[in-house]
Amino acid sequence: MSEQDVAERRAAIVVNEPNRWRLETPGAPGWKYSARPGAPNKLLMISADCHANEPANLWAERIDPKYRDRLPRIWIDEHGVQWRKSEGYEKADRINLAALEGEDQVRSKAGADPLDRLRDDDLDGIDGEVIFPNKGLAMWATPDPVFAQAQCRVYNDWAWEQFGPHIDRLSPAAALATGDIEGTMTEIERVAKLGFRHVTLPSKPLFGPHSVGELNYNKVEFDPIWAALQDHDLAATFHVSTGKDPRSARGLGGAVINYVVHSLAPTIEPLVHICSSGVTERFPKLRFGTIETGIGWLAWMLDAMDEAYLKHHFWVRPKLKALPSDYFRANGFASFGEDKPGLDLIEKHNLVDNVLWANDYPHHEGTWPHSAEAIERNFKDLSEETRIRVLGRNAAKIFRFPMPARLD
Repeated sequence: MSEQDVAERRAAIVVNEPNRWRLETPGAPGWKYSARPGAPNKLLMISADCHANEPANLWAERIDPKYRDRLPRIWIDEHGVQWRKSEGYEKADRINLAALEGEDQVRSKAGADPLDRLRDDDLDGIDGEVIFPNKGLAMWATPDPVFAQAQCRVYNDWAWEQFGPHIDRLSPAAALATGDIEGTMTEIERVAKLGFRHVTLPSKPLFGPHSVGELNYNKVEFDPIWAALQDHDLAATFHVSTGKDPRSARGLGGAVINYVVHSLAPTIEPLVHICSSGVTERFPKLRFGTIETGIGWLAWMLDAMDEAYLKHHFWVRPKLKALPSDYFRANGFASFGEDKPGLDLIEKHNLVDNVLWANDYPHHEGTWPHSAEAIERNFKDLSEETRIRVLGRNAAKIFRFPMPARLD
């Protein structure tokens, strides 16, 4: 798509007043490569976090009938308010049906058709997408991992049908319900044979609040899963808002509390489990990372792990051959959208190869269709080589996208 084609398509999208800030940019003076769609010197741009737009009736139509009555359900009460309830959620979730305008409305309806996605990618300069569930994030919201696995199988079949034919640009993550270890092993073999290139796991294998005695990713019971993922070269991702109810707070400040404390923060946990428990020593080629968590916390997490390992040496087991942070730098990663404070830390803390940019299409918290402006705002203080790695090369290596010769 040429720059003129991009301009014409962009002109058809109404940038309503609340979104005008998205157009702000300092430009890209002195940049060798551009983030602008259609530019002859465009950067390789792979969005490490995008979302499917699954049919609302996908699971009801395809799942084993014995599970149908347990699926997440939506209803309208006597006041006309729409509610949603999943098996593992304590309370029903009120669905906000606020009328959307301009580009907000465009985003809310986007992503259902693969060919439309490719056109939207061209409009934003995206060379490849790593695609995660959307409605399907509720698949893990049940204390029954076998039921969750049944939902994952339905999603995986549909995702491969939709995106498999376009795998070099639209690469879906296969969903696994790791609390069901035997079922997960079977599903890994199945999705690897289909052609999936990466998987997504819940941040906590058993849904719900923490229990000291329950299985978690630091336990050796999960070694067969790590071994299978390593053998099939399937990167393991942990997406925000999985593993526990992300809406645990109610009342004043609830929206902010839930997003920061109950959605983003729990996703740090599996990284610490993997880096500190010996998993990465036993499986040195296993790649693992968080999705949509931002990156400003990374340097702190690595320092905190090392401090605990060194200062609590009398409690620590197992004794590792290297520091926990070394294992993350070797094979770990985290994705972000706009995180200027985090970007300001990555060169100083040797994390350039561990962070992945994403436009989070088609979510409103993402940057589509103004990713170039967002990149110019956030990446202006970084080196050319860092921009090349973070915007595309890192994700291409981890998720096995083709690498164009011009940036190889």
